[in-house]
Amino acid sequence: MKISYNWLKSVINTDKTPEQLDTLLTNCGLEVEGIEQVSSIQGGLEGIVIGEVLEKVQHPNADRLSVTKVDIGTGEPVQIVCGASNVAAGQKVVVATVGATLYPSGGESFKISKSKLRGEVSEGMICAEDEIGLGTSHEGIMVIDASAKVGTPAADYFNVEIDTVLEIGLTANRGDAASHLGVARDLVALTGEKININYPEILAPQGNSSISVSIEDSEGCPRYSGISISGITVKESPAWLQNRLKAIGLSPINNIVDITNYVLHTLGQPIHAFDADKIEGNKIVVKKAAEGQKFTTLDKVERTLTADALLICNANAPMAIAGVFGGLESGVTSETKNIFIESAYFDPAIIRKSAKAQGLNTDASFRYERGTDPEITVNALKMVVQLVLENAGGTVSSAVIDEYVRKIEPSHIFLRYAKLQDVLGQKVSNDEVKQIISGLDITIKNETAEGIEVTVPAYRMDVTREIDVIEEFIRIYGLNQVQIPDSVTLSLNINQGVDVEKLYNRAADMLAAQGYNELVTNSLTKTSYYTEEELQHAVRMLNPLSADLEVMRMTTLYSGLEAIAFNRNRRAQNLKFFELSKTYRKTGEGKYDEKWWLSLWLCGDEQNESWKYPSRNSDFYTLKQSCDNLFTLLGANTGFADKNIISSPADINPEVLVNYGAVAPNITKKFDIEGNVYYAVIDWEKLVQLATAEKFTLKEISKFPEVRRDLSLVIDKQVPFSQLHQIAVNAERKLLKNIDVFDVYMGDKIEQGKKAYALSFILQDEGKTLTDKDIDKTMARLMQGFEKEAGAVIRK
Repeated sequence: MKISYNWLKSVINTDKTPEQLDTLLTNCGLEVEGIEQVSSIQGGLEGIVIGEVLEKVQHPNADRLSVTKVDIGTGEPVQIVCGASNVAAGQKVVVATVGATLYPSGGESFKISKSKLRGEVSEGMICAEDEIGLGTSHEGIMVIDASAKVGTPAADYFNVEIDTVLEIGLTANRGDAASHLGVARDLVALTGEKININYPEILAPQGNSSISVSIEDSEGCPRYSGISISGITVKESPAWLQNRLKAIGLSPINNIVDITNYVLHTLGQPIHAFDADKIEGNKIVVKKAAEGQKFTTLDKVERTLTADALLICNANAPMAIAGVFGGLESGVTSETKNIFIESAYFDPAIIRKSAKAQGLNTDASFRYERGTDPEITVNALKMVVQLVLENAGGTVSSAVIDEYVRKIEPSHIFLRYAKLQDVLGQKVSNDEVKQIISGLDITIKNETAEGIEVTVPAYRMDVTREIDVIEEFIRIYGLNQVQIPDSVTLSLNINQGVDVEKLYNRAADMLAAQGYNELVTNSLTKTSYYTEEELQHAVRMLNPLSADLEVMRMTTLYSGLEAIAFNRNRRAQNLKFFELSKTYRKTGEGKYDEKWWLSLWLCGDEQNESWKYPSRNSDFYTLKQSCDNLFTLLGANTGFADKNIISSPADINPEVLVNYGAVAPNITKKFDIEGNVYYAVIDWEKLVQLATAEKFTLKEISKFPEVRRDLSLVIDKQVPFSQLHQIAVNAERKLLKNIDVFDVYMGDKIEQGKKAYALSFILQDEGKTLTDKDIDKTMARLMQGFEKEAGAVIRK
């Protein structure tokens, strides 16, 4: 959601800078994801000034060019070669100086430089309106009013508005904040500043519009307000209104549509304007659609409706899908003279179902399905009427119609001081609690020694319980002020002898030191990631907010792949991620399973390019080393695990500690990821049970030397190193300290289906120096074991 700084300052009296607002809003839960400076004209006309043509002569080497002397207010006139036929001495013109970048209408930007045109020096450019984005005409240069002062920045002359836009990542529960007023309400609680919105009284109607309203579905539409205005002129919006909409990424359409959008983004209340002359029978009927009913929307698409859809109809036919999209036949056009303005409250669940069924996500449905303010419908009409009369003319031709057939009651909650302090974990004064609660537009009805009785405004649909009010207090009080105790224990305490949080912090620190970045991803994901068979075990959302948030994840794999795709699209190639997160699975009717996993993903090169080290792709063994280091750090005594290809949740064996391997190419291709991705998923609960990080034994380093012996053997391809390792350990437990593979060969020099291993063995006796006899005896035992148990051929 985009919030304009200039627009916000018209709603609330604040002197906070955009950077200060960034900190305030992010700390209270309205996370500012980016700040961008925008201008009502692209580029802000920077480097462009008002000039006066002092002299014009014919170019000596080109019939269609002129050589001019132009005063741009710097003292010395500049010479500019101009190709426009209408240039003349004495004109006031718009001049792009050397170094300025121009953003033409519908073209690529370009930079002005000092140049020679047919042998004559040119130090700038006299501009046409389309060359600086002020229009589309290219018939000649712009000639402006003779009273314009030479040297005036064009941005000042054309009243270019510079604005700052804050991009807010709005969470699903904060539909109340989906407007400039909604953001301003939080700033009131944070700073004590005042809202600066007045709702003018509507003038007495002149005329008698006879449009009536009938609500047949009070569940879907508890309140419907409207008013008629006659004699309007549909035209282009004034510059200030266009600038407001452009700042937040909206394209101006006409004054009526722009006004409805302006009020929507100011107050959070969707508004719809109907051409009143197209309302058959002068009647508005709000009712459910018939299953399979056809309706053509403003985008000229014929849609098939479900019985869940709520319609705004005239006496004979539907005119709009309520709260979602208007109809083609009743919309405002350039010919419209009379309008009926709708400001309604619709049930969020019904709008959500209706929008999802049609695959539509409009500005109106985004707000309606999260819950709007049922008490603001008439005030929103007042703002619309004032703006229409000021910018489109006309007269009010009806009284306000306000059908409020099912009252939306505010929540009444008792907040206990003791409960709040218990959740907060520290003491705060009762006065501070009351001050913050009141600042949130929550009315305190009564106070006792135990707490306060409050009434929460109906637009805060997410605040219905005592704990919700407590969360609201803490949000404004500030999480940064909450004191964190020295010791905090996670709820996951499988092994009472292990501090789980400390264990995880050690793991995270080690992974971060190895170049991994921690992820925090959404537990909700897409159904498209899973097969129909897998979806039988999915935990589904009853009313998903979007197609991307339909089910609880059943594997952590796709979360990391989304993060890799996101970063790869932003030119980050060498990636290492880890995350501690849950998966969710339905195991039976009303039965579910939640499980913790520690997941790792990596792709690209092992390390960034360097003059000292050649680039080398990450592979399975890079990932395996990270896992082995992790297990060693945490004191988890693990054996060898086999690698596998990860192509679906079915490839994860829940019985083992770690599953790891390359992600199947058909999966990475779905995410548009080129190259290999390696993925490990560790059963965190098993790892916690195995962890012995708090228990260790100190042992004296042996005074006697180590001995290394190498052995080359040929074995079947399917024999893993883990089998050889176990044979060696079983054959010699006392002297064998380490075994490693230092060479592997598979080629035409040995029998097909075979591979050659070169193994190194480190032998050491902690009580004496090993003799050749001891060493030979040990190596003979090892070779015998390899031959007998692995079918190895010893190469001598």
